[in-house]
Amino acid sequence: MEHILCPDRPGAPNVVSNPALPQLNAPRPIPAAIRHEMLFFNGFRLMQALVYIGLAFAPAQIHGLSLESLRFALVVTLPYLLFAVAALALTRRCVPYAKAAVSIWLVVDIIAAVLALSAIDYSRIGIAMMLAVNLGVGALILSLRVSSFFAALATLGLLGRALFIQHGGGGGGGESSLLESALFGVAYFAITTLCHVLSRQLRASEALAEQRSTDLANLSQVNELIIRRMKTGVLLVDDANRIHQINESAWMLLGNPSAEQRDLGRLAPELSRRLYHWMTSGKLDETATQLADGVPEVVPRFSRLAPNDDSLVLIFLDDTSLVSRRAEELTLSSLGRLSASIAHEIRNPLAAIRYSAQLLAESESMDSADQRMVEIINNHCVRLNEIIENILQLSRRERSRPETLDLGRWAQSFVDEYKQGNDIGNDTLRVVVGGPTAVAALADPQQLQQVAWNLVQNALRYGRMPGEPARVIVIVRTGEHGEPILEVTDRGPGIAPKVATQIFEPFYTTHEYGTGLGLYLARQMAEANQASLEYVRVAGGGSCFRLVLTPAQMGRMAGEATGT
Repeated sequence: MEHILCPDRPGAPNVVSNPALPQLNAPRPIPAAIRHEMLFFNGFRLMQALVYIGLAFAPAQIHGLSLESLRFALVVTLPYLLFAVAALALTRRCVPYAKAAVSIWLVVDIIAAVLALSAIDYSRIGIAMMLAVNLGVGALILSLRVSSFFAALATLGLLGRALFIQHGGGGGGGESSLLESALFGVAYFAITTLCHVLSRQLRASEALAEQRSTDLANLSQVNELIIRRMKTGVLLVDDANRIHQINESAWMLLGNPSAEQRDLGRLAPELSRRLYHWMTSGKLDETATQLADGVPEVVPRFSRLAPNDDSLVLIFLDDTSLVSRRAEELTLSSLGRLSASIAHEIRNPLAAIRYSAQLLAESESMDSADQRMVEIINNHCVRLNEIIENILQLSRRERSRPETLDLGRWAQSFVDEYKQGNDIGNDTLRVVVGGPTAVAALADPQQLQQVAWNLVQNALRYGRMPGEPARVIVIVRTGEHGEPILEVTDRGPGIAPKVATQIFEPFYTTHEYGTGLGLYLARQMAEANQASLEYVRVAGGGSCFRLVLTPAQMGRMAGEATGT
């Protein structure tokens, strides 16, 4: 029963699954009941053939038969015995063709029974009763119509033999009557009908049991997957302080232990101490603790698997960093709405201030000092308006409308348009497309242009060495797995590692006049296009912002799957 639910990573123990559980998409097997019924059918036929031989060559029978009758009995019973042995040996191979095989077997059984009745007349009742077993077992596998056909065939065989003997076709005609054969025929029909009805109920019960088993197996797999992917760590510990089950989050919060480490006391002494304290006193210590080096702090919670039973205890490990992150997201969302509201209210008076400053700048009576003050007012109004635009853009981010783009052509067009609309002076900005084939990507052209514009603007502003012009390259290439990549690189001083971890946070900036929203908005728009934006430090100096986009073919397939 012990197994560990852990991630598919190097060094992590894998999930031990139960091979007895059916797979979700496994091919439907032949019901085991049919195999058992066919095996019983052939086993009974072998016993039936041996009984025929025993009845034919019994000492009392031999003394009362002529040599020709003995030869006839031998010709009837020995081939039937060989047939029974062969059918039993080939049972497994005949299972896929169950109905055809059973039909052939019943024909042989009826013929052999009728001939055995002729050779062993004194045991006709026993032979006729054994044939009823053959017909009943065949009705378990065949349809009611086919089963009734074989019942009628057996009845006709008995009636035909009785008529033949009654009209002088053989000796001992008085011992076999039409009424006896007719009664056996009624019994055959009743037995085949009853066995077929029982078979239908058996098949329905078997199908229901199989469906329930499949549903339970699927539900078990779903529950196992849910527990495995839960952000909350889950452990199942017995009264011997031994771990039975552990999910992926708990495995990480315990410091990625090996699969052989099952003793909770050695693996996490503090957690074991708190568990013992909870079990003995019933009090829960809710202070955060760190169970291993380099992992977040957790708050453990305990619950018995069954009431008043301490043999198995569930331990839940709540990651405090997730709670803090959720609180930060809620705070950021609230601040975003508040900032957008404030920015909207500031916009109108800011426009009035700027308009007044522009009118004041047109006055001819102003001296140079006043003109400098008006220029400062205009510059700060422009900067403040840029901050307001970024905040409003953050609050009313539009839904992306992805299109299939030739990323190389798009990048060249973007660079040409950027150079026409912005004076870059002595700085250089060019495009490099890797490979002769076109790089197809799926993205919203307008949002992609905003992301690229922001990255190029930052590279031209900050990606330069002192006293040297900036050299910015927009690179278009295909990744190792075929994903389209757009990179904006420069040959500047790069970004310090401590700063690089925070550059995508909102309102974080190292520049005196920066807003701290450019890279944050760029990543948000990238994620809206199912893309990822990351910073990569360039060896030898410089920076690289890498945008990994969605391949156009993959995007079309996803659109077809969702019906869009």
